[in-house]
Amino acid sequence: MQPTRYRIVVAGELSRRFATAFDGMTVQCAGGQTAITGVVVDQSQLHGLLDRVGDLGLELVSVNAVGDEER
Repeated sequence: MQPTRYRIVVAGELSRRFATAFDGMTVQCAGGQTAITGVVVDQSQLHGLLDRVGDLGLELVSVNAVGDEER
């Protein structure tokens, strides 16, 4: 797997305190959801991020690979 930019969307607008759990990723809140976007180097890192979403008790809305133009 090549490094790929992903957007992980969770329900709710997360506070800054949660942003530290996703260090290196961009965290943007809008419309009652939070988008966590950044480059993921491999499947192991992606699964780690998704595990972190679950560990924090967040509701996962979507996970999508996005192009560099969609930041």
